[in-house]
Order: sequence, then C-alpha cells, then structure tokens
Amino acid sequence: MHLETRKLHLIEEMLKVKSEATLSALEKLLKSTNSKTVKKTPSLKDFSGIWSKDEAEEMERIIAQSCETIHPDDWK
Repeated sequence: MHLETRKLHLIEEMLKVKSEATLSALEKLLKSTNSKTVKKTPSLKDFSGIWSKDEAEEMERIIAQSCETIHPDDWK
C-alpha cells in the first residue's frame, strides 16, 4: 500500500475513534514521534533565492576579500 493511501486509511480510522482517552493517546504518540524527527542543519542552499542581486554580489565580494586572500604572515 502506498504511503499516501496508508495515511488516508489512518485518518479514516481516527475519525471513528469515540474515546477521549484513545484520541489523547494517539495525539501523544504523534507528538512524541514528530519531536524526535532529526532537524537538519541549515545550509546555504536553504537561503538560495532570498537575496537580491546586490546582496548576493556583496556576499561574494566579502567572501573574496576575507577568504580568498592569503596573508603570508599568517603562515609564519
């Protein structure tokens, strides 16, 4: 059975629940499962498209100035 079909079936079964205790237990289970979901560390790709052209050019300039310049004294 496909994942989406299983979800719909589960929703149908949950709509039949009459017991407050059962519904509370299901809510608790879902909350605890969702809170254990691994949260990924944001990457630069997550910010793609949110900067204006000027902001992107400024960031490239700053990176070029600070990261692509070798200072010989730093290697002594």
